[in-house]
Amino acid sequence: MDQVVADNRFQHVELLPAVNDDFGGIIVEMKEPMEPEAFRSQLRSSISLWKLQGKRGVWIKLPIALVNLVETAVQEGFRYHHAEPDYLMLVYWIPETANTLPANATHRVAVGAIVMNDKRELLVVQEKSGKFRGTGVWKIPTGTVDEGEDLFATAVREVKEETGIDAEFVEILAFRQFHKSFFDKSDLFFVCLMRPLSFDIQKQESEIEAAQWIQFEEYAAQPFTQKHGLAKYTAEICLAKLEREYVGFSPLPIRSYFDDRISYLYLNSHDLINK
Repeated sequence: MDQVVADNRFQHVELLPAVNDDFGGIIVEMKEPMEPEAFRSQLRSSISLWKLQGKRGVWIKLPIALVNLVETAVQEGFRYHHAEPDYLMLVYWIPETANTLPANATHRVAVGAIVMNDKRELLVVQEKSGKFRGTGVWKIPTGTVDEGEDLFATAVREVKEETGIDAEFVEILAFRQFHKSFFDKSDLFFVCLMRPLSFDIQKQESEIEAAQWIQFEEYAAQPFTQKHGLAKYTAEICLAKLEREYVGFSPLPIRSYFDDRISYLYLNSHDLINK
């Protein structure tokens, strides 16, 4: 039970379970079943209190089991922010000022892996699905980054999954930003240079039609590579790397100022290391 001020009196009312966020707002994580009208009453009382306290944005995380409360929240002015497999996030802006709540994730992140051996052979695949199905085009292994996964870990995983090859991440050679891609989200695609640690291919049966090592010149000479901007420049960067005229970006682990967690800063570290 909590107290809220109403009509110059203190009233004991039930409030929703909530914690403060770092930006003057409130986070409500619903866990227990509740009837919609009881939820409505507590929601109204809670918002009244938060308004008096000068709170700004309200986030309500509703697990899928509490889907019966979605309509009530929307009727009270909440809107959808994002959804995950097991919950829906709703948001509400309290003050009569411009809404500064951050939007839902705007980008999907993917990687492409350039894996080349000492014979100047490139590891390439033909896909069973997607735009490249049935085209005969040889392309580098690609895939999307999982939640909480580092870019370099994605590159290692995707090469292993698609081809069975163990590879070591070396550096990011380039990246591309593309808009209005998957469900109107933008796309960030990182081209990663990898060093092979094994060489016997075992292709992924579910997604890969074929996988093999081919001479780099054969890959670069494909009509697709010559005409497709990303593939064309990837080949040119790869050639420059072979001729030692190009240096990419390597991950440097750094600690967060606030909670000591590790993240990675990608930079050209060669000059830093050699100082």
